[in-house]
Amino acid sequence: MAQTPAERISAAGFRVYLYGFSAIDSYLGRKEAAAVHALCSAGLADLARLFEELRYPGTALADAAVDSKGKTWYFRCLDSDVGMDAAVSKALTFDFLNFYQDCITSRYFDPGGIYPYLRFIRDTIECEKISISQINENKNFSPQKLLCDSAIMIAKYFPETSTRDINTIAQKFRCPHGEKPGTEDQRMVLTGLLETANPAGGFELLYKSGYISAYWPELAMLNEVDHNKEYHPEGNVWKHTMEALSHRKAIGGGFDLRLSLGLLLHDTGKPLTKSAGSRRFDGHAEMGSVQARRFLGRLGFDSQMANDVCYLVRNHMLPAALPRLPLVRTGDIMASPLFPLLLELYRCDEASSFKDLDGYYQSSAAYKTYLKYRRNPYRSLTATYR
Repeated sequence: MAQTPAERISAAGFRVYLYGFSAIDSYLGRKEAAAVHALCSAGLADLARLFEELRYPGTALADAAVDSKGKTWYFRCLDSDVGMDAAVSKALTFDFLNFYQDCITSRYFDPGGIYPYLRFIRDTIECEKISISQINENKNFSPQKLLCDSAIMIAKYFPETSTRDINTIAQKFRCPHGEKPGTEDQRMVLTGLLETANPAGGFELLYKSGYISAYWPELAMLNEVDHNKEYHPEGNVWKHTMEALSHRKAIGGGFDLRLSLGLLLHDTGKPLTKSAGSRRFDGHAEMGSVQARRFLGRLGFDSQMANDVCYLVRNHMLPAALPRLPLVRTGDIMASPLFPLLLELYRCDEASSFKDLDGYYQSSAAYKTYLKYRRNPYRSLTATYR
C-alpha cells in the first residue's frame, strides 16, 4: 500500500503534525478535507528530495505542497529555534485553531485550551455557547487571510453565527485589502466552504466583506436578481443558491464537489438573460454553462472538473421536462454517467423552492424506465418515459 506524504516524511526521520483545521476535523471524526494542513521538521531541501512532484504555492499559503490521492498536503516547515507549541501558534490565524496532532502516534496536543469548545462541537453537550466574534485573531496575518479563515470557521464549526456577528467580522476585514489572493488560495477557500454541510454563513461573510464582488463577480451578480416569490419565497437568486446547497446529502461522510459546484453555479446565467414571453430567464442554463467554465478556469480547476460541472449547469432544466420529452431529445444526456448527479442537483433545486418533489420523483421514474429499455433496439426514438 502506497505511503501517505506524512508516512513518507516520518519514515525519513522527520516529525510531521496535522494542525489547525486538519487536526480539529480529525478530532471531530470528520472526513479529511481536500486541503491537508501539516507542520514538519523537514526543511524544503529535505522535502524536495522526498517528493519529486513537490511544488511551492507561495509562502502566504504554505512553504511547499504535494498532491496525493485527490488531496493536497500544504506543509509549513518548523523553525528549529522555537518550540512546537510556538511554531503551531505562529502558523495560525486564530487562537481557536491552536490544536495539533502527531500524524504517526495520533496523539493530540491542545496548547490553547480549546478542548471544551471542540467537545461542544463534537457532542453538542450543554456548556457555554461560543461565538466566533469572541475568538482572538493573530495580528501577524493579513486581514484577507483572517477573513477567509473566518468564513471557513463559520461554515465548519459555527453555522449558527448570527447575521450581526457576520456583519461585524465583514466590516473588520473589509475587502479588497492588499494583494489579490492567488488562484490556489481562492480555490482552497471555495472548496473549503463547499466541503461543509452549511456553507451559507461563510459565503455570506465573503459577500458582505466585498470579497465575492472583488474576485467572484459571477456569484456577486446573483444577489441582484429577484425571483418570482410565488415559486421562490426564499428570496433572490443568491438566497436560492445558498438554500439549494443546504439540501445536499453527504455520501461517505462528504459532499460531491461536482454537485456542490454545479449547485453554486447553476443559476449564474440568470443575471445575463432577458425575458422571452412568459419565460423570464430564457436560455439561462446555456449562459450559466459559459459563466461556470469561465469561473472554474480562472480558479484553476482542471478541465475534467470544468466539463462535469458545465454538464450539470447546462442541463439542469432538463429533468423537469424529462417525462414528456422523446428519447431523441434526451437519450444522449441520460446516457452520461453524470446523469444521476444531474437528478440530484434537480432534487436540491426543487427542494429549495416552494414546489414539492413530485417532479423529481417523476423524472427519477422516467430515468429508471430509460435504463430498463435502453438496450431494446426496437424502442421508438419518439417514445417518452413516463
